[in-house]
Amino acid sequence: MTDEPYAGRRERAGERLRAVGADALVCFPSRNLQYLTGFATEPSERHFLLVVPADGAPSLLVPALYGAQVREETGVDDVRTWADGDDPRAAVRRLLEAHDLRDGRLLVDDTMWARFTRDLRAVAPDAEWGLASEALADLRVRKDGTELAALRAAAGAADATVADLRDLGTDAVGMTERDLAGWIADRLSAHGGEGTAFETVVGAGENGAKPHHGHGDREIRAGDPVVLDFGTRVDGYPSDQTRTLVFAGEPPDEYGTVHAVVEEAQAAAVDAVEPGATAAAVDRAARDVIEEAGYGDAFVHRTGHGVGLDVHEEPYVVSGNDRELEPGMVFSVEPGIYLDGRFGCRIEDLVVVTDDGAERLNATDRGWR
Repeated sequence: MTDEPYAGRRERAGERLRAVGADALVCFPSRNLQYLTGFATEPSERHFLLVVPADGAPSLLVPALYGAQVREETGVDDVRTWADGDDPRAAVRRLLEAHDLRDGRLLVDDTMWARFTRDLRAVAPDAEWGLASEALADLRVRKDGTELAALRAAAGAADATVADLRDLGTDAVGMTERDLAGWIADRLSAHGGEGTAFETVVGAGENGAKPHHGHGDREIRAGDPVVLDFGTRVDGYPSDQTRTLVFAGEPPDEYGTVHAVVEEAQAAAVDAVEPGATAAAVDRAARDVIEEAGYGDAFVHRTGHGVGLDVHEEPYVVSGNDRELEPGMVFSVEPGIYLDGRFGCRIEDLVVVTDDGAERLNATDRGWR
Protein backbone atom coordinates (compact mmCIF):
# COMPACT_ATOMS: atom_id res chain seq x y z
CA MET A 1 0.00 0.00 0.00
CA THR A 2 1.06 3.61 -0.38
CA ASP A 3 2.28 5.07 2.88
CA GLU A 4 0.84 8.50 2.17
CA PRO A 5 -0.51 10.35 4.05
CA TYR A 6 0.60 8.20 6.99
CA ALA A 7 4.35 8.74 6.73
CA GLY A 8 3.74 12.49 6.83
CA ARG A 9 1.55 12.11 9.90
CA ARG A 10 4.21 10.06 11.70
CA GLU A 11 6.81 12.70 10.82
CA ARG A 12 4.59 15.45 12.22
CA ALA A 13 3.95 13.31 15.30
CA GLY A 14 7.70 13.20 15.87
CA GLU A 15 7.82 16.99 15.65
CA ARG A 16 5.02 17.25 18.20
CA LEU A 17 6.78 14.81 20.52
CA ARG A 18 9.87 16.96 20.49
CA ALA A 19 7.77 20.07 21.09
CA VAL A 20 6.14 18.58 24.21
CA GLY A 21 9.33 17.03 25.55
CA ALA A 22 8.37 13.39 25.03
CA ASP A 23 10.51 10.58 23.64
CA ALA A 24 7.90 8.39 21.97
CA LEU A 25 4.29 7.49 21.39
CA VAL A 26 3.10 3.98 22.21
CA CYS A 27 -0.23 3.08 20.57
CA PHE A 28 -2.29 -0.09 20.59
CA PRO A 29 -5.18 -0.94 18.20
CA SER A 30 -7.04 2.36 18.25
CA ARG A 31 -8.00 5.34 16.14
CA ASN A 32 -4.53 6.75 16.85
CA LEU A 33 -2.83 3.68 15.38
CA GLN A 34 -5.17 3.89 12.38
CA TYR A 35 -4.41 7.60 11.96
CA LEU A 36 -0.64 6.96 11.95
CA THR A 37 -0.49 3.76 9.87
CA GLY A 38 -3.80 3.27 8.04
CA PHE A 39 -4.19 -0.12 9.74
CA ALA A 40 -7.45 -0.70 11.59
CA THR A 41 -8.17 -3.65 13.86
CA GLU A 42 -9.92 -4.23 17.15
CA PRO A 43 -7.87 -4.65 20.33
CA SER A 44 -7.63 -8.14 21.76
CA GLU A 45 -5.79 -9.92 24.53
CA ARG A 46 -2.67 -10.11 22.34
CA HIS A 47 0.02 -7.42 22.54
CA PHE A 48 -0.11 -5.23 19.41
CA LEU A 49 1.90 -2.00 19.79
CA LEU A 50 3.14 0.84 17.60
CA VAL A 51 6.13 2.88 18.78
CA VAL A 52 6.71 6.26 17.12
CA PRO A 53 9.88 7.82 18.52
CA ALA A 54 10.54 11.54 18.58
CA ASP A 55 13.57 10.81 16.41
CA GLY A 56 14.02 7.81 14.17
CA ALA A 57 11.85 5.25 12.44
CA PRO A 58 8.71 3.71 13.94
CA SER A 59 8.27 0.07 14.90
CA LEU A 60 5.31 -2.27 15.17
CA LEU A 61 5.19 -5.24 17.52
CA VAL A 62 2.38 -7.59 16.46
CA PRO A 63 1.23 -11.16 17.04
CA ALA A 64 2.80 -13.52 14.49
CA LEU A 65 -0.57 -14.22 12.88
CA TYR A 66 -0.73 -10.52 11.89
CA GLY A 67 2.83 -10.28 10.57
CA ALA A 68 2.29 -10.71 6.82
CA GLN A 69 -0.89 -8.63 6.84
CA VAL A 70 0.69 -5.72 8.69
CA ARG A 71 3.76 -5.71 6.45
CA GLU A 72 1.51 -5.66 3.39
CA GLU A 73 -0.97 -3.06 4.65
CA THR A 74 1.30 -0.49 6.33
CA GLY A 75 4.38 1.43 5.30
CA VAL A 76 6.20 0.69 8.57
CA ASP A 77 9.44 -1.09 7.72
CA ASP A 78 10.27 -2.43 11.19
CA VAL A 79 7.56 -4.99 11.96
CA ARG A 80 8.44 -7.35 14.81
CA THR A 81 6.38 -10.41 15.71
CA TRP A 82 5.89 -12.62 18.71
CA ALA A 83 4.31 -16.08 18.66
CA ASP A 84 1.61 -17.58 20.84
CA GLY A 85 3.51 -19.35 23.59
CA ASP A 86 6.17 -16.62 23.77
CA ASP A 87 6.27 -14.16 26.64
CA PRO A 88 4.93 -10.95 25.03
CA ARG A 89 6.38 -8.82 27.83
CA ALA A 90 9.87 -9.93 26.81
CA ALA A 91 9.09 -8.81 23.27
CA VAL A 92 7.87 -5.46 24.59
CA ARG A 93 11.07 -5.07 26.61
CA ARG A 94 13.21 -5.73 23.53
CA LEU A 95 11.13 -3.24 21.54
CA LEU A 96 11.66 -0.45 24.05
CA GLU A 97 15.34 -1.32 24.41
CA ALA A 98 15.79 -1.09 20.65
CA HIS A 99 14.61 2.54 20.82
CA ASP A 100 16.41 3.25 24.13
CA LEU A 101 13.06 4.09 25.75
CA ARG A 102 13.03 2.14 29.01
CA ASP A 103 13.75 5.31 30.97
CA GLY A 104 12.23 7.87 28.60
CA ARG A 105 9.06 9.94 28.64
CA LEU A 106 6.42 7.86 26.87
CA LEU A 107 2.94 8.90 25.79
CA VAL A 108 0.51 5.99 25.62
CA ASP A 109 -2.86 5.76 23.90
CA ASP A 110 -5.56 7.47 25.97
CA THR A 111 -7.75 4.37 25.52
CA MET A 112 -5.06 1.71 26.04
CA TRP A 113 -6.27 -1.24 28.07
CA ALA A 114 -4.91 -1.52 31.59
CA ARG A 115 -3.33 -4.92 30.91
CA PHE A 116 -0.99 -3.34 28.34
CA THR A 117 -0.15 -0.21 30.33
CA ARG A 118 0.63 -2.50 33.27
CA ASP A 119 3.05 -4.55 31.15
CA LEU A 120 4.68 -1.40 29.77
CA ARG A 121 5.25 -0.11 33.29
CA ALA A 122 6.64 -3.48 34.33
CA VAL A 123 9.30 -3.55 31.59
CA ALA A 124 10.09 0.18 31.85
CA PRO A 125 9.86 0.97 35.59
CA ASP A 126 12.01 4.10 35.24
CA ALA A 127 9.98 5.67 32.42
CA GLU A 128 7.76 8.71 32.80
CA TRP A 129 4.24 8.37 31.41
CA GLY A 130 1.71 10.62 29.71
CA LEU A 131 -1.17 10.43 27.24
CA ALA A 132 -0.87 10.33 23.46
CA SER A 133 -3.38 13.16 23.09
CA GLU A 134 -0.70 15.51 24.41
CA ALA A 135 1.05 15.11 21.06
CA LEU A 136 -1.67 13.94 18.70
CA ALA A 137 -4.68 16.10 19.60
CA ASP A 138 -3.33 19.14 17.77
CA LEU A 139 -2.57 17.01 14.71
CA ARG A 140 -5.86 15.15 14.52
CA VAL A 141 -8.02 18.23 15.14
CA ARG A 142 -7.11 19.70 11.71
CA LYS A 143 -8.16 17.40 8.91
CA ASP A 144 -5.99 16.95 5.82
CA GLY A 145 -7.28 16.55 2.27
CA THR A 146 -7.58 12.76 2.50
CA GLU A 147 -9.65 13.02 5.65
CA LEU A 148 -11.91 15.76 4.28
CA ALA A 149 -12.61 13.71 1.16
CA ALA A 150 -13.72 10.76 3.28
CA LEU A 151 -15.83 12.97 5.55
CA ARG A 152 -17.54 14.54 2.52
CA ALA A 153 -18.32 11.11 1.08
CA ALA A 154 -19.75 9.89 4.39
CA ALA A 155 -21.84 13.06 4.66
CA GLY A 156 -23.11 12.45 1.13
CA ALA A 157 -24.33 8.98 2.11
CA ALA A 158 -26.18 10.50 5.07
CA ASP A 159 -27.71 13.22 2.87
CA ALA A 160 -28.94 10.62 0.38
CA THR A 161 -30.49 8.66 3.24
CA VAL A 162 -32.32 11.77 4.47
CA ALA A 163 -33.77 12.13 0.97
CA ASP A 164 -34.91 8.50 1.16
CA LEU A 165 -36.55 9.16 4.54
CA ARG A 166 -38.53 12.04 3.07
CA ASP A 167 -39.61 9.82 0.18
CA LEU A 168 -40.67 7.13 2.68
CA GLY A 169 -43.30 9.55 3.97
CA THR A 170 -46.47 7.94 5.29
CA ASP A 171 -45.01 4.44 4.88
CA ALA A 172 -43.03 5.13 8.06
CA VAL A 173 -46.25 5.26 10.10
CA GLY A 174 -46.72 1.91 11.83
CA MET A 175 -43.02 1.02 11.69
CA THR A 176 -41.28 0.62 15.02
CA GLU A 177 -38.28 2.77 15.87
CA ARG A 178 -36.18 -0.39 15.61
CA ASP A 179 -37.55 -1.20 12.16
CA LEU A 180 -36.79 2.30 10.91
CA ALA A 181 -33.27 2.19 12.37
CA GLY A 182 -32.63 -1.01 10.39
CA TRP A 183 -34.08 0.58 7.26
CA ILE A 184 -31.74 3.56 7.71
CA ALA A 185 -28.73 1.23 8.04
CA ASP A 186 -29.69 -0.47 4.76
CA ARG A 187 -29.99 2.87 2.96
CA LEU A 188 -26.65 4.11 4.29
CA SER A 189 -25.00 0.99 2.88
CA ALA A 190 -26.82 1.39 -0.42
CA HIS A 191 -25.35 4.87 -0.73
CA GLY A 192 -21.77 3.70 -0.23
CA GLY A 193 -21.47 3.75 3.55
CA GLU A 194 -19.64 1.15 5.62
CA GLY A 195 -22.00 0.18 8.43
CA THR A 196 -23.31 2.64 11.00
CA ALA A 197 -20.94 5.02 12.75
CA PHE A 198 -22.83 4.79 16.07
CA GLU A 199 -26.14 3.50 17.40
CA THR A 200 -28.85 5.10 15.27
CA VAL A 201 -31.26 7.34 17.16
CA VAL A 202 -34.92 7.05 16.17
CA GLY A 203 -36.87 8.88 18.87
CA ALA A 204 -40.61 9.05 18.14
CA GLY A 205 -42.90 11.39 20.05
CA GLU A 206 -42.02 11.49 23.75
CA ASN A 207 -38.88 9.39 23.11
CA GLY A 208 -37.46 12.28 21.10
CA ALA A 209 -37.18 14.24 24.36
CA LYS A 210 -34.35 11.86 25.37
CA PRO A 211 -31.34 13.08 23.37
CA HIS A 212 -29.59 9.67 23.25
CA HIS A 213 -32.68 7.47 23.25
CA GLY A 214 -31.38 5.03 20.63
CA HIS A 215 -34.37 3.09 19.33
CA GLY A 216 -36.95 0.68 20.68
CA ASP A 217 -40.27 -0.98 19.91
CA ARG A 218 -42.48 2.10 19.99
CA GLU A 219 -44.47 2.47 16.79
CA ILE A 220 -44.30 5.70 14.81
CA ARG A 221 -47.68 7.41 14.67
CA ALA A 222 -49.12 10.14 12.49
CA GLY A 223 -48.23 13.51 14.01
CA ASP A 224 -45.14 12.23 15.84
CA PRO A 225 -42.03 14.39 15.60
CA VAL A 226 -39.29 11.78 15.09
CA VAL A 227 -35.68 12.64 15.96
CA LEU A 228 -33.39 10.83 13.48
CA ASP A 229 -29.67 10.92 14.29
CA PHE A 230 -27.43 8.62 12.26
CA GLY A 231 -24.21 8.25 10.32
CA THR A 232 -22.00 5.84 8.43
CA ARG A 233 -18.29 5.57 7.67
CA VAL A 234 -16.24 5.93 4.49
CA ASP A 235 -12.57 4.92 4.71
CA GLY A 236 -12.95 4.97 8.49
CA TYR A 237 -14.39 8.50 8.71
CA PRO A 238 -17.96 9.05 9.94
CA SER A 239 -20.94 11.16 9.10
CA ASP A 240 -23.22 12.45 11.85
CA GLN A 241 -26.47 14.13 10.88
CA THR A 242 -29.80 14.75 12.61
CA ARG A 243 -33.15 15.70 11.18
CA THR A 244 -36.47 15.77 13.05
CA LEU A 245 -39.32 14.77 10.74
CA VAL A 246 -43.08 14.34 10.90
CA PHE A 247 -43.96 11.59 8.43
CA ALA A 248 -47.73 12.13 8.34
CA GLY A 249 -50.42 14.20 9.98
CA GLU A 250 -49.95 17.33 12.05
CA PRO A 251 -47.54 17.60 15.00
CA PRO A 252 -48.43 19.06 18.41
CA ASP A 253 -49.29 22.76 18.27
CA GLU A 254 -46.04 23.95 19.83
CA TYR A 255 -43.83 21.81 17.65
CA GLY A 256 -43.72 24.17 14.68
CA THR A 257 -42.48 26.96 16.95
CA VAL A 258 -39.86 24.75 18.57
CA HIS A 259 -38.55 23.51 15.24
CA ALA A 260 -38.26 27.05 13.89
CA VAL A 261 -36.27 28.11 16.97
CA VAL A 262 -33.88 25.16 16.64
CA GLU A 263 -33.39 25.83 12.93
CA GLU A 264 -32.64 29.49 13.64
CA ALA A 265 -30.22 28.54 16.44
CA GLN A 266 -28.37 26.14 14.19
CA ALA A 267 -28.05 28.75 11.44
CA ALA A 268 -26.76 31.32 13.94
CA ALA A 269 -24.12 28.89 15.21
CA VAL A 270 -22.93 28.01 11.71
CA ASP A 271 -22.75 31.72 10.86
CA ALA A 272 -20.50 32.21 13.91
CA VAL A 273 -17.91 29.73 12.62
CA GLU A 274 -14.74 31.31 11.27
CA PRO A 275 -11.01 31.11 11.97
CA GLY A 276 -10.18 32.83 15.24
CA ALA A 277 -13.66 32.50 16.71
CA THR A 278 -13.78 30.38 19.84
CA ALA A 279 -15.69 27.13 20.22
CA ALA A 280 -17.52 28.76 23.14
CA ALA A 281 -18.68 31.62 20.88
CA VAL A 282 -20.30 29.13 18.50
CA ASP A 283 -22.08 27.47 21.40
CA ARG A 284 -23.22 30.86 22.67
CA ALA A 285 -24.63 31.85 19.27
CA ALA A 286 -26.98 28.85 19.32
CA ARG A 287 -27.79 29.17 22.99
CA ASP A 288 -28.71 32.86 22.72
CA VAL A 289 -31.42 32.11 20.17
CA ILE A 290 -32.92 29.30 22.23
CA GLU A 291 -32.78 31.26 25.50
CA GLU A 292 -34.38 34.32 23.92
CA ALA A 293 -37.25 32.12 22.75
CA GLY A 294 -37.78 30.90 26.33
CA TYR A 295 -36.45 27.35 25.91
CA GLY A 296 -33.03 27.72 27.51
CA ASP A 297 -33.66 25.07 30.17
CA ALA A 298 -34.67 22.60 27.46
CA PHE A 299 -31.31 22.80 25.62
CA VAL A 300 -29.46 20.28 27.77
CA HIS A 301 -26.24 19.51 25.89
CA ARG A 302 -23.32 21.22 24.16
CA THR A 303 -23.81 22.62 20.67
CA GLY A 304 -21.34 20.24 19.03
CA HIS A 305 -18.29 18.03 19.03
CA GLY A 306 -15.36 17.41 16.76
CA VAL A 307 -15.66 14.59 14.25
CA GLY A 308 -12.80 12.58 12.75
CA LEU A 309 -11.81 8.94 13.10
CA ASP A 310 -13.66 9.21 16.41
CA VAL A 311 -17.27 10.37 16.22
CA HIS A 312 -16.65 12.49 19.34
CA GLU A 313 -13.28 14.22 19.53
CA GLU A 314 -11.83 17.73 19.81
CA PRO A 315 -12.84 20.51 19.40
CA TYR A 316 -15.86 20.43 21.73
CA VAL A 317 -18.30 23.25 20.99
CA VAL A 318 -19.29 24.03 24.54
CA SER A 319 -19.41 26.90 27.00
CA GLY A 320 -16.02 27.62 28.52
CA ASN A 321 -13.97 26.20 25.63
CA ASP A 322 -11.91 29.19 24.50
CA ARG A 323 -9.96 27.23 21.90
CA GLU A 324 -9.81 29.26 18.70
CA LEU A 325 -11.09 27.62 15.53
CA GLU A 326 -8.64 26.88 12.71
CA PRO A 327 -9.09 25.91 9.05
CA GLY A 328 -9.49 22.15 8.70
CA MET A 329 -11.34 21.61 11.98
CA VAL A 330 -14.54 19.58 11.52
CA PHE A 331 -17.34 19.47 14.07
CA SER A 332 -21.07 19.06 14.47
CA VAL A 333 -23.49 21.90 15.03
CA GLU A 334 -26.54 20.34 16.70
CA PRO A 335 -28.69 22.48 18.98
CA GLY A 336 -31.86 20.88 20.33
CA ILE A 337 -34.92 21.48 22.48
CA TYR A 338 -36.36 18.64 24.55
CA LEU A 339 -39.76 18.87 26.23
CA ASP A 340 -39.96 15.99 28.68
CA GLY A 341 -42.83 13.58 28.05
CA ARG A 342 -43.88 15.40 24.87
CA PHE A 343 -41.31 15.58 22.05
CA GLY A 344 -37.82 16.66 21.11
CA CYS A 345 -36.26 18.48 18.19
CA ARG A 346 -32.63 18.48 17.04
CA ILE A 347 -31.01 19.58 13.79
CA GLU A 348 -27.40 18.60 13.12
CA ASP A 349 -24.92 19.15 10.32
CA LEU A 350 -21.17 18.75 10.15
CA VAL A 351 -19.14 21.82 9.24
CA VAL A 352 -15.50 22.33 8.30
CA VAL A 353 -13.75 25.56 9.15
CA THR A 354 -12.45 27.24 5.98
CA ASP A 355 -10.02 30.11 5.50
CA ASP A 356 -12.83 32.65 5.77
CA GLY A 357 -15.81 30.92 7.39
CA ALA A 358 -17.45 27.51 7.32
CA GLU A 359 -18.57 24.89 4.82
CA ARG A 360 -21.53 22.68 5.68
CA LEU A 361 -20.85 19.06 4.79
CA ASN A 362 -24.61 18.35 4.81
CA ALA A 363 -26.97 20.00 2.35
CA THR A 364 -30.41 18.45 2.84
CA ASP A 365 -33.59 20.30 3.74
CA ARG A 366 -33.77 20.97 7.48
CA GLY A 367 -37.56 21.37 7.62
CA TRP A 368 -39.82 18.93 9.43
CA ARG A 369 -42.39 18.02 6.75
